[in-house]
Amino acid sequence: MHLSQLLAKAARERPADVAIVDGAERLDFAELAVRSGRFAAALQGLGVAPGDRVGMLAHNSHRYAEFLMGTWMAGAVVNPVNVRWTAAEVAYSLDDCDTRVLLVDANFAPMAADLRRRSKSLRTLIHSGPGTAAEGALRYDDLLVQAQRGDASAAREPARDWEDLAAVMYTGGTTGHPKGVMLSHRNLAVNAMATTAAFPDTFDRVGLIAAPMFHIGGCAQWLQLLVTLRGRTVLVPYFDELKVLDAIQQERVTDTFMVPTMLKRLIDHPQFRAYDLSSLRTVLYGAAAIDATLLAAAMAALPGVQFQQLYGLTEASPVVCALPPSMHAPGPKQARRLRAAGFPTASAEIRIVDPEGCELPQGTPGEIAVRGPTVMRGYWNKPAETAAALVDGWLRTGDAGRFDEEGLLHVQDRLKDMIVTGGENVFSAEVENALAQHAAVQACAVIGIPDAEWGEKVHAVVVSRPGEAATAEDLIAHCRNLIAGYKSPRSVEFRAELPLSAAGKLQKFQLRAPFWQGRSRQIGGTSSEPAATKK
Repeated sequence: MHLSQLLAKAARERPADVAIVDGAERLDFAELAVRSGRFAAALQGLGVAPGDRVGMLAHNSHRYAEFLMGTWMAGAVVNPVNVRWTAAEVAYSLDDCDTRVLLVDANFAPMAADLRRRSKSLRTLIHSGPGTAAEGALRYDDLLVQAQRGDASAAREPARDWEDLAAVMYTGGTTGHPKGVMLSHRNLAVNAMATTAAFPDTFDRVGLIAAPMFHIGGCAQWLQLLVTLRGRTVLVPYFDELKVLDAIQQERVTDTFMVPTMLKRLIDHPQFRAYDLSSLRTVLYGAAAIDATLLAAAMAALPGVQFQQLYGLTEASPVVCALPPSMHAPGPKQARRLRAAGFPTASAEIRIVDPEGCELPQGTPGEIAVRGPTVMRGYWNKPAETAAALVDGWLRTGDAGRFDEEGLLHVQDRLKDMIVTGGENVFSAEVENALAQHAAVQACAVIGIPDAEWGEKVHAVVVSRPGEAATAEDLIAHCRNLIAGYKSPRSVEFRAELPLSAAGKLQKFQLRAPFWQGRSRQIGGTSSEPAATKK
C-alpha cells in the first residue's frame, strides 16, 4: 500500500466532498486526485523515475498537497524545503539527496537563479501558482494542462511497496549541516492512523493547517485530516493571527494544531474575542514545551474546546505520545497531569534508558527511547549518525524524561539543554516554567553558560511583557520562591524577541553559541550539541 492509494480510496468514496479549501479555491476529493495524477504524469514526462527526489520551496497551498500526492503517485520521494533557509542551506539539502526537480512559488522565485548557481543536482525548476516565474522555470499549471491534453491525466503508477521511501525531511540543524530523515510510506501512514484514534467521529471534521507543510507537523496533520479522516482541510499560507481567526470563523473549523508560540499569539491578539470560534472542538498542541500559564490561559480563552498535547519528533513520523483531553479535566491531579507529555500512542513503544541503553525503573529520569513502525529508516547518507540514533532497534531521542505512577511520560528537557552546575543537574524547562509565572515575563529561555566556579551557571533570556516591568533581581527572587536556589537563574538577559524556527520552536543554540564559542560544552561526559534538532 502507498499513501497515494489512500487518497484514491477517499476519492472513490467521497468524490464530491470538499477536500481542500485554499482561500477562494476549493477542491473536492475527485479533483484533488485528478490534479495530483496529472502532476505525477508531468513528473514522469520530465524523466522523474521511482525513488527520485522532488523538492518544493513554497508556502502552504492546494498545490503543496498535489505536490506531495503527485510525487508519491509517480513513485518518487518528496523533499519539502524549509522556507526560512538561505539559498546556501536550500542548495545543501538539494545536493545532499540529489534533488533534481524543485517547485517554487512566487515568494521564492527570486532565489531560484541563486539556487541554479549553487546546486549541482538541480536540473528543473517548476513555478507553482501565480506570480512572476524565474527565468527558465516551467509553469505548474501549464504542465497539468499538457498532461490532460496528452491523455495522461493519471500517472503510470509503478509497482511499489509499503516500505518504499516516501520523504526525506531535513531537520532544522542546530550545528553543522541538517540531516535528512528518511521516512517510508508505512511510517507516515501508521502515524496518521494512530493519531486518528483520538477522534471518535470523522467525516464532519474541518481541520485548519496553520503549521508549515514542509514541516513534519504540518505534513502529518494533512495526512491525518485528508487521507485518514477524509474530512475537509482548510489551508492558510502561513501562520497569521487574523488569517487563522478568519478561517476558523468562515469555514467553521473544528480542529487545528498549533505550537505554543502560535497559540499564545492567537489568544493575545486584540481582536481574538471579536471572532466566532464556537465551531472549534479540538486544539492539538505540541512541537515545543508549553508553560502552565499559557496552557491555562488558552483553556480559559477557549472554553468547551478539548485540548490534546502531542509529543514526537521528525525521526518518528512524528507522534509517539499524546495527552488526551480527559487528562486536561479539572481535578486534584490536573496540575501534575498537564506537566506530562501523555501516554504512548498505539504505534509507539517507549522506555527510559541510561547511557548504556539499560531500562530504568519508573520515576527515574533518563533518555527517552522509542521503538515501533513509525521510526525512521535512518539519516540520508549518514551511516554514523544513523547508527548512533538507532541502537538495537530503538530510536534514542536525545530527550530526557521519566514515567510517573499513572504511566504518563514526562519530558523533562533535551539532554543537551540540561545544565550541570556545581555537580547538580538542572532541567532548563523547570526554570522556564517558574519564570513564566511572573507577570512581567512574556517569553523566556534558560541556558547554561560557562562559569569559573560552578562549571556552568543558569542564565535566563527574557522577553518582557508590554506594560510590565521587572529587574533581573526581581526575576531571580521570584524563581527562588518557587524552585531551589541552585536551579534559579544567576544572571538574566533581556531581549526584544527569542530566535524561533520556521515551525515556531525556540532555537536555543543561537542563544548558547556566543557564550560557548571556542569551548567544548559537555554534559554527563558526552557532547551536548548533536548535529540536529530532533523535534
